[in-house]
Amino acid sequence: MSKNGAERPFWDISGRCSGDTEEERHLRANDRAFNHQFDYAKNSIKTSKYNIFTFLPLNLFEQFQRVANAYFLFLLILQLIPAISSLSWFTTVVPLILVLAVSAAKDAIDDVNRHQSDRQVNNRPVKVLVNGSLKEDLWLNVEVGDIIKLENNNFVTADLLLLSSSEPHSLTYIETVELDGETNLKVKQALTVTAELGENLQALSGFDGEVRCEAPNHKLDRFSGTLVFKRQKYALDNERMLLRGCTIRNTDWCFGLVIFAGPDTKLMQNSGKTTLKRTCIDRLMNFLVLLIFAILAAMCLVLALGHSAWEYYKGYYFQVFLPWADEVRSSFFSAFLIFWSYVIILNTLVPISLYVSVEIIRLGNSFYIDWDRKMYYGPSDMPAQARTTTLNEELGQIKYIFSDKTGTLTQNIMVFNKCCIRGVVYGDFVNAEGHRVEITESSSKVDFSFNPLADPKFTFYDHSLVEAVRQGDPATHQFFRLLSLCHTVMPEEKKKGELVYQAQSPDEGALVTAARNFGFVFRARTPETITVVEMGKTLVYELLAILDFNSVRKRMSVIVRCPKGKLTLYCKGADTILFELLDPSSASMMEKTTNHLDEFAGEGLRTLAVAYRTLEPGYFATWQKRHHEASIALDGREEKLSALYEEIEKDLTLLGATAIEDKLQDGVPQTIEILGRAHIKIWVLTGDKQETAVNIGYSCNMLYDAMTDIFIIQGKTADEVQKELRNARKKMQPEAFAEDAEAEVQPQKQGSQRILLDEEPNGEYGLIINGYSLAYALDGALERELVRTACLCKTVICCRVTPLQKAQVVGLIKKHKDAITLAIGDGANDVSMIKTAHIGVGISGQEGMQAVLSSDFSFAQFRYLQRLLLVHGRWSYLRMCKFLSYFFYKNFTFTLVHFWYGFFSGFSAQTVYDEWFITFYNMVYTSLPVLGMSLFDQDVDDCWSMQFPQLYIPGQRNLFFNKREFAKCTLYSVYSSLVLFFVPFGAVSSSLRTDGRSIADYQSFAVVAQTCLLIVVSVQMGLDTAYWTVINQLFIWGSLAIYFAITFTMYSDGMYLILTGSFPFVGTARNTLNQPAVWLSVGLCVALCVLPVVGFRFLKMQLRPTISDKVLARIRFLRRLPPPSPKFRMRRGSSRRSGYAFSHQHGFGALITSGRNMRPRAPFSFSTSFAPSAASIISRPRK
Repeated sequence: MSKNGAERPFWDISGRCSGDTEEERHLRANDRAFNHQFDYAKNSIKTSKYNIFTFLPLNLFEQFQRVANAYFLFLLILQLIPAISSLSWFTTVVPLILVLAVSAAKDAIDDVNRHQSDRQVNNRPVKVLVNGSLKEDLWLNVEVGDIIKLENNNFVTADLLLLSSSEPHSLTYIETVELDGETNLKVKQALTVTAELGENLQALSGFDGEVRCEAPNHKLDRFSGTLVFKRQKYALDNERMLLRGCTIRNTDWCFGLVIFAGPDTKLMQNSGKTTLKRTCIDRLMNFLVLLIFAILAAMCLVLALGHSAWEYYKGYYFQVFLPWADEVRSSFFSAFLIFWSYVIILNTLVPISLYVSVEIIRLGNSFYIDWDRKMYYGPSDMPAQARTTTLNEELGQIKYIFSDKTGTLTQNIMVFNKCCIRGVVYGDFVNAEGHRVEITESSSKVDFSFNPLADPKFTFYDHSLVEAVRQGDPATHQFFRLLSLCHTVMPEEKKKGELVYQAQSPDEGALVTAARNFGFVFRARTPETITVVEMGKTLVYELLAILDFNSVRKRMSVIVRCPKGKLTLYCKGADTILFELLDPSSASMMEKTTNHLDEFAGEGLRTLAVAYRTLEPGYFATWQKRHHEASIALDGREEKLSALYEEIEKDLTLLGATAIEDKLQDGVPQTIEILGRAHIKIWVLTGDKQETAVNIGYSCNMLYDAMTDIFIIQGKTADEVQKELRNARKKMQPEAFAEDAEAEVQPQKQGSQRILLDEEPNGEYGLIINGYSLAYALDGALERELVRTACLCKTVICCRVTPLQKAQVVGLIKKHKDAITLAIGDGANDVSMIKTAHIGVGISGQEGMQAVLSSDFSFAQFRYLQRLLLVHGRWSYLRMCKFLSYFFYKNFTFTLVHFWYGFFSGFSAQTVYDEWFITFYNMVYTSLPVLGMSLFDQDVDDCWSMQFPQLYIPGQRNLFFNKREFAKCTLYSVYSSLVLFFVPFGAVSSSLRTDGRSIADYQSFAVVAQTCLLIVVSVQMGLDTAYWTVINQLFIWGSLAIYFAITFTMYSDGMYLILTGSFPFVGTARNTLNQPAVWLSVGLCVALCVLPVVGFRFLKMQLRPTISDKVLARIRFLRRLPPPSPKFRMRRGSSRRSGYAFSHQHGFGALITSGRNMRPRAPFSFSTSFAPSAASIISRPRK
């Protein structure tokens, strides 16, 4: 077996070298010396990238992977060579150090935050068993083989083998919300042989069991291993394991043996690796920089060849006046040196200030997100936060959103909303005239003060229901009696009168809470009894049988004997199942209830039907005997029990139905609706069961009746899954299905993977796939089929998926589609997909902060996503594209004038501008105007952006800046540079000053050319600005004013006298810029450069308008009116039955009736009107 090296590379989150694989884990309890030989990982985790020693070399290594930074380093080296240097070295080194320092500071801050997060987790306290006593220690010091003690509400420290607990039979209740998103309790049980150890510290210290088990892996639902103790071997499975990320609930204490620690735990194995995220703009810029290098090399080569020819034919004979340097012996060697001189002069094709400006723009747009009050959530005092500053513009290009369900779309709260009792609907709010009205905050709530045991957090608005209960309506009483008896909820009373229900399913907890508030309070249970306080009177029902829920039955029943001796079977379940079991006398009631269920489902509520049956004592005695025989049968036990359940669950009398609201977060349906109009596809990836996820899909209007079809993929083998996927695709696109698959694949490649083209279906479809089938579909042979089928659907819901599968689904779209992805979630089970997606968004919700700490952006509510994308994302993308187009234009134009001047200067590498102008052009004269546009520009305000989501579509298609736009920008720069060279050249060469002297000299030409250039690019900036602010005006006019102020100052007599060698252009400005011909040439340059652009844009808008042009024209028409609030096309809810969300696991029924989770206590008196504390029956008082 391979060992985990102690010195692990910092870049591997798993803590293991890539070539180091572990085939089996072998450990011994309480024996660190034995376990150290395998060098297993300790319990500390590390998500940071650097430490104090590695930061500088690694960060510089990462930064010089950016092509432009490497280029400027190379340029700096060239400038240090005197023979070819035509500019001072500090003109490159100062900006380069500035860029590296800014980027390094940002990376350092991000990594410090990761270090703080790691330190917070690693320094949590834990009790470790050492030499027979419990020692307070930190999580990071826990090692494999240690025995630790956990208490109620503690986080599980590592992956543990449960040894013993405070509960009967060493049961331990856990909440796995951070692993799979489910809030319902799950039960783990220790082996009998270790349960006997109890909390005896000496016995636990003497425990020397050896465990052999599987190597660390990401499978949350599987564990296999063996325990050898006292020469006996015991099998271990997942039911014995407590995984890191779980929380201990309803259990005073438990002891566990550490099996996997730190990076080897299943939670961390599912977390994925932290990768360096780059936007598509970054990737495009890297390509363009390489292309510009090629253009630069070609230009320098042309100029060098020209220099060689000029020196060969002219310069050789001119050496008396222009002598060659000492080291130059031929025109070819002179051309070689000139080539590198021109590389230095023309380096402004890719100015280093480009990257400084990009970082500033991204930082500014990040601050806008942080400062947006409309994304601030008051109840939790949680503002939106941009946790990274490098991905803003990619928010404007999202095509696919992958969302968690629990805590992201929903609030994780189930509410008893409505019910139907014997054909009468309760739950609507009616006014004094008896008309149904919408419930608001001012609506009158039902007063439950008559019930001292009512839950104060429960709200209901239909006063008629509580009146029916108080008036003793028999059907209503029977209805709530059923809800208080037919369940597997565990009660806990921490304080007197303060009941807390621990439910296996949140729906079940909501129903029991509703019964409690309406006067039927479930107080306690034993294996044989259920205690209920009915309208203030304590009654103890004898619990005779629990007919538990499973996924086939879709119902559960209890059989109880009331204090008067009457036998009753109470049943609740899916209406489609329950209606088949009704007595014929309930036919008319079933018809009424069916209509009400349709209404409930149309409102997106989760429904189930309830019914009962009175049993004859003689029949039940016979049935009970057969039930006992079936329950102990060795062969066919499940089939025999199922047949007995079917036999007794018939001839039921229908009582009514319940409707529970799985409360969505505010604005979720509207957000999904408006994002859909922006052509963004939303996929739900949830660890929850299929029925629950589908219900939410209907509630959110992601699924609706108007859809052409909804496909459910649930194959048990790879062949079945492939067949189901192909059948679905064949229905959605029958004509393309017959074509050769290769014809539908885009020929270009992205990396090594072919990109699938977008395809159009013949309708609107939904796709639902469970985790088991998804495992086959994610296999290499089927993954393309999955992508093609799923991407044809408007909505995709993946259920019962593991955290790693979530990341694999996101990675699949990144691999096969040319699309930007966004993942959003709120729990630790979402971390992996958040890291995998191009953009990760964390919801600061009820499941902790793990998702937020791993995210790129975070906020408190899902509804803020539309503002993040449609406003901030679109603006950031638009601004970045405008910035790049303008920046390349102004620098190409500036540099190409040098190129044309080379043909008129003997290819001598002389600069066409003053050296000070070259220094200040990008850093002073043109930096602020372009930053002003890039930080404040907006084509429309935020209200119109939300009103017209279609404006988002050009960003998805990357229309505003791409290779084609770059080519247009380059051609326009070539044209402008020709104008800006030849017009000033002609003006200077053929003009005289007013005193009759000529201005046809190099310095006068340089001043005229640079003045024309700066004014033209400033006018072009004004033309590109759509939203004028005071700051824009100040930056543009202020930059021009600064140019003239600096020019006249530097070209003054005083500066020449102070530093003669540095300011040779003495008097040039005042002697040149006072000539009318010069200003006429400036005006001519502006007209020749700008008018063609204006004409082209006008004709394009009239003849071939884009989506943006059409929407902007509509907005200009509507602007005379105040912007309306966003309207949403809300579809009618589903008429489909919204199934009741039982737990996906087998229920607690067998556990309850076995008594294994009950503590024996002395019988209590029922003489009082209220039942004794549930804690006295079920568990001792909690601390």
